[in-house]
Amino acid sequence: MAGSTVSLFLDSQIRDWVLFPITLVMILVGVLRHYVVLLLQSAPKKLTKEAIREQRALIRSQILRATSANSPIPPSHYKSISQNLSHAFANGTYLKDGPPKGDTPSAPPNPLTDPAAMDGMMAGMKTQMVMMIPQMVIMGWINFFFQGFVLIKLPFPLTLGFKSMLQRGVETPDMDVRWVSSLSWYFLNFFGLNGLYRLILGSDNAADSSRDMNTPFAAAAAAQPQPGQAQDYNKLFKAERDNLEFSEGLYSWVGKDVETRILKKYSRHTA
Repeated sequence: MAGSTVSLFLDSQIRDWVLFPITLVMILVGVLRHYVVLLLQSAPKKLTKEAIREQRALIRSQILRATSANSPIPPSHYKSISQNLSHAFANGTYLKDGPPKGDTPSAPPNPLTDPAAMDGMMAGMKTQMVMMIPQMVIMGWINFFFQGFVLIKLPFPLTLGFKSMLQRGVETPDMDVRWVSSLSWYFLNFFGLNGLYRLILGSDNAADSSRDMNTPFAAAAAAQPQPGQAQDYNKLFKAERDNLEFSEGLYSWVGKDVETRILKKYSRHTA
């Protein structure tokens, strides 16, 4: 009937045997998934001295550029360091495999033929499977045992735009939008428990539900770079050389006219 209001009264057993178990199971599965991911992670492989030097040279250049606008290094020293790095990048001095032979650019290494890169890809896929399979099982469990259940009523008003999000699996157009179905309660916990996981497991935890929205290949690509992942440092060094030349034009020494500035500053206080 148009304009009529329908009041629902939930049995307390729904709260005790449906609402709380779903929430508790999702919390425990998230914690268990975090520790399973930690067990599946292999120990990082040791880098060679040449590979470490290759990475540190790039980081050193980036730090030099980042402080160029207000650099504590005097002009003569800054220019010397910048030019030495630029020449080393151009000659391939810091490359772990040595300078490239010939004028033809070397092809980037194929990750499919690199055992270390394959190990990193397989680790990312295993991690993604550990994240996806438990959520699929929980969703099937809720759909099989608690399909069509109404669990809770939110204490604040909402617009009708939230009805499809909060009442999935319950086709009742006259129901108040604040009522939440069992399937929608699963999705609310799926995205809303990340703050609790950060309190329990720390900020860098493997129970973050946002990772489940990625495909296995996207998750492997978005993961932190592993030591075995192939990177063309020859191209990175060439790009960094151009950046160094550009940052030299922005260079400013923090100690320029420092005597005049100090005298001007303290002469005001003594006058």
